[in-house]
Amino acid sequence: MFRQPKTAVFSRGIQANGPVFPARRPDKGKRTPWLFQTRDKPSIFSLLKEYRYICEKYIINLNTYQMKINRLACLFMLSMLLPAAGNAQQRQEMLLEKGWKFTREDNKGFSQSQWDDKKWQNVTVPHDWAIYGPFSIENDKQHTAIAQDGQTAAMEHAGRTGGLPFVGVGWYRTTFSTPQMTKGGKCILLFDGAMSHARVYVNGKEAGYWPYGYNAFQIDATPYLNADGKNVLAVRLENETESSRWYPGAGLYRNVRVIVTGDAYVPVWGTHLTTPVVKKEYAKVCLATSLEMPEGKKLTDYTIVTELKDADGKVVAQGKQQGTTFTGKQFEQEFIIEHPSLWTPDTPALYTAESKIYEGETLKDTYTTRFGVRSVEIIAGKGFFLNGEPLKFRGVCNHHDLGPLGGVSNEAGIRRQIRMLKDMGCNAIRTSHNMPSNELIAACDEMGMMVMAESFDEWKSAKVENGYHKVFDEWVERDLTNLLRHFRNNPSIVMWCIGNEVPDQWNGNRGPKLTRMLQDICHREDPTRPVTQGMDVPDAVVNNNMAAVLDVPGFNYRPHKYLENYKKLPQEIILGSETASTLSSRGVYKFPVERRSMAKYDDHQASSYDVEHCSWSNLPEDDFIQHDDLPYCIGEFVWTGFDYLGEPTPYYSDWPSHSSLFGIIDLAGLPKDRYYLYRSHWNKNAETLHILPHWNWEGREGEVTPVFVYTNYPSAELFINGKSQGKRTKDLSVTIENSADSASMASLKRQKRYRLMWMDTKYEPGTVKVVAYDKNGKAVAEKEIHTAGKPHHIELVADRSTIKADGKDLSFVTVKVVDKDGNLCPHADNQISFRVKGKGTYRAGANGDPTSLESFQTPRMKVFNGMMTAIVQSTEEAGTITLEATAKGLKKQTLTITTEQEK
Repeated sequence: MFRQPKTAVFSRGIQANGPVFPARRPDKGKRTPWLFQTRDKPSIFSLLKEYRYICEKYIINLNTYQMKINRLACLFMLSMLLPAAGNAQQRQEMLLEKGWKFTREDNKGFSQSQWDDKKWQNVTVPHDWAIYGPFSIENDKQHTAIAQDGQTAAMEHAGRTGGLPFVGVGWYRTTFSTPQMTKGGKCILLFDGAMSHARVYVNGKEAGYWPYGYNAFQIDATPYLNADGKNVLAVRLENETESSRWYPGAGLYRNVRVIVTGDAYVPVWGTHLTTPVVKKEYAKVCLATSLEMPEGKKLTDYTIVTELKDADGKVVAQGKQQGTTFTGKQFEQEFIIEHPSLWTPDTPALYTAESKIYEGETLKDTYTTRFGVRSVEIIAGKGFFLNGEPLKFRGVCNHHDLGPLGGVSNEAGIRRQIRMLKDMGCNAIRTSHNMPSNELIAACDEMGMMVMAESFDEWKSAKVENGYHKVFDEWVERDLTNLLRHFRNNPSIVMWCIGNEVPDQWNGNRGPKLTRMLQDICHREDPTRPVTQGMDVPDAVVNNNMAAVLDVPGFNYRPHKYLENYKKLPQEIILGSETASTLSSRGVYKFPVERRSMAKYDDHQASSYDVEHCSWSNLPEDDFIQHDDLPYCIGEFVWTGFDYLGEPTPYYSDWPSHSSLFGIIDLAGLPKDRYYLYRSHWNKNAETLHILPHWNWEGREGEVTPVFVYTNYPSAELFINGKSQGKRTKDLSVTIENSADSASMASLKRQKRYRLMWMDTKYEPGTVKVVAYDKNGKAVAEKEIHTAGKPHHIELVADRSTIKADGKDLSFVTVKVVDKDGNLCPHADNQISFRVKGKGTYRAGANGDPTSLESFQTPRMKVFNGMMTAIVQSTEEAGTITLEATAKGLKKQTLTITTEQEK
């Protein structure tokens, strides 16, 4: 029988994958049916009886322990598990992607079936209406004081939410059919996310409402369907002013599905799969499957047959069970997988559980659950353990927007981000500060990226006038429950995060109680994962016990408080739930090179020497040193992996600043210098040798122009035009204790442990060369950068040269302006025009400049510091796409991309 895992008391640790059950081997104990021990020669019928007993009681697959029985008998025995399927309504799922009509007007009549929407805009969902702009200082201008940024008086915030027109109402309309729906069947509309205050109408009648734009929700459309199966769906969405602190997107920006079932069916998110025993030799899998039944029926009228399959489709375990009176409305099954492939970031092995529900011999429903075999554990004083092995988080925080694509959840854009992060050595993403999309979690499952799934940026106390606090009391349990049930079977998710810097943390009476309430909901719905939240006032939350309530205390910034917090907290661990907030603009360098807080410049940029940060934060090495040297620090989530729309800190009111400077990678998806600093530290098995700054400094001849090198090697020697500038070695004598004073901070002492710096080099045009040495002093790698000549031609490089011909897939093309020798021209700002021919279209472009007001969708844009990204989208017809890039005074370039039908 399935046993619901229980959360252990947090003494020395949490067994986050549930209690450990002893392995139930079928050849143990008095009864030994596995060996077919009988006094007389067994008949085929006695063999069948014994084998059926085994399958039902122990759920072991045919090949386990090399069963020596006739193959024909095996097949016959297996057939006894499977009832003969009769005719019944089968589950049907379809995406509602095409055929939508959209308008920004508002009229109550838009919900009615007969409304004439022919003049509305034709759109495909997912769709973000606001990303098309135009940018404006008047879009959601906020006059407020941002308390978490240290502001004490209200001030104007012009680009806080990105300067895009997301405020207001939008209507969507489409039609869908349910012609094969049988009597007693159900029709569910599943929205993966709708921004926001969604009101859903089916055939003119309101079928449901959901206010939170980041959450998935379902609507039972059954009572509102037309008898002929032809139905009109209308959705009204509204974004209020001052409802966000960043760009939230607008519209049906995630997928919409129609799910049609028979009268007995597994509901949406109706399974809960856990792996309470995970060993190299075997794993125990527990599966609870809920069943919705018509009135008068009970679970004993139904049977479930489940097969567990590996990535190749091979059945590794199976079982059949009739419903019982002891488990309410759910089946509970147990399985053993011999020699399982464990899910890790390096080996993201996946399995599926395919369950079939029968009433007698009639197949009523089929439901598939994808999962991974892995264990998660927090051990006090020791840290985070995955599959019994210690692991530190090398994580980033990411907002949901995909830069020029806006809030739409596009699989190609998401997977590109994950590929870049994994190459950097990142192993985890925090979905800040919102619930993630299906596409993100599926990609993390498949590609091996751990996830801290976050839920809310507000609780009962407000950060923005029309934020989540307005619906908290009524909706928080429903929202959190949906998140947990939606993703609790996904192996990539290893931790739940219930909030971010909520103002309630100051309230010692309310904050701890709300923390406990939300954590209890998490434990109720999923006892297998620990719970955290990002807290940015360590003194308050430690003293009022809010931090002590959590499974994992998560701290945003202030790493100098870690030691003090550790001594006071019973968990004996520290998570850097949000770190760094270092500021930089790709390809921009400021002089003199010195550590600065909240530095502002006339061009609204920040220095890519990676020495500038926010007033509340720090530089990367201030976090590296904590998690390297303190065993109880379990890792960090850097703010942020990618630049995002909104929060142009420190340029709060300096229009046209409208996107962040925090990213390790810019808004166009182009790595900043800081990417290679993190890569050199997080991905030590890959060679990193990166030189900064560029070497085009006309007018600075003879002036001090420091050179930094980011490398995984311990030492390097620098040459300018063949002359050695000396050899540098990372200073491992630097510790937390001897580098915490203000003089050490100002002199970049901690940076000397992690990066190589030549602070007194002088600029002269020519060649900068670096030679890297291993720990034995042997030269093992070298790299050069050159002073570029005049811009000569355009260079195009696609992230993927072959994409799917599905009308959704994207190729991200890096565009560079280079000299005749192929050197990047770092000051180039040429306007590039694009033309797409063949089986594709121009989707969007971005240059990473946080002050650019150019349209993302118009097929022309200025490069920023010599670079930009152009995004090409496939059609549904296979063939080739030709991208042509031209600019005045530059030699044009073309690129061919192949599109193929999915096999």
